[in-house]
Amino acid sequence: MTTVNINGYSMHYIDRGEGTAILFIHPPVLTSLNFIYQIQGLSPHFRTIAFDIRGHGKSQPSEQTVTYPLIVEDIKQLIDRLNIEKIFLCGYSTGGSVVLEFLLTHPDRACGGIVIGGMSEVNDKRLRKRISLGAFLSNIGAIGTIALTDAWTQTKNMSLFFKLFNDARKGNARNAEQYYRYCLNYNCTSRLQEIHHPMLLIYGEKDKHFHPYANLLHERLPRSELVYMKNVDHRIPTKSPISLIEWIEKFIRQNR
Repeated sequence: MTTVNINGYSMHYIDRGEGTAILFIHPPVLTSLNFIYQIQGLSPHFRTIAFDIRGHGKSQPSEQTVTYPLIVEDIKQLIDRLNIEKIFLCGYSTGGSVVLEFLLTHPDRACGGIVIGGMSEVNDKRLRKRISLGAFLSNIGAIGTIALTDAWTQTKNMSLFFKLFNDARKGNARNAEQYYRYCLNYNCTSRLQEIHHPMLLIYGEKDKHFHPYANLLHERLPRSELVYMKNVDHRIPTKSPISLIEWIEKFIRQNR
């Protein structure tokens, strides 16, 4: 993992492989390590990049409030530093919203987007409660509790569990809370028709309460493909890594 000063903070990131570039974006408290299988599986064929958002993992805490637009500008500065003209973006959960925001803000810098269990708005009570709980626990400084729960539910592989947990618990509570709270009020649904990039939407077959978000994106995005992955819930990157790698590779080869 490498460190670089981006937009006023020290960002830790992974950069492996060569060729067409794809950048991965994680949700609150989790880190770039959540994409370890995708980095390993795709880096022999593509340039794979993942980074720790401000105040997450090994990245420095942020004095500025963590918002999607700020994360998007950090991504733009990173790819500028890496001399990447255009990139595929892949976001998991709320990281999918960051993908949409990037495509709306810097359409000329993207080849396409991959949204894994993501959303353009949070409009159901169940998800709002879950995100609000994350914000509350962050507010009282219980990052370790979130890290433990998230790492355990992501994988039963004990080696990976400890890596995810140890990385996630380093997060800054204030920045995590900001990321959670921004999720609650973000809404780009009315602008989805402006995104003309090819889009791959991937959701777990068992993640039924996210299916309305999948259908909403598929209906509104002009060039989207929707995939429901069998026998998996929301935690696709770590619970169905091989199938996810195959879908991402196929999508990039078709659209680069």
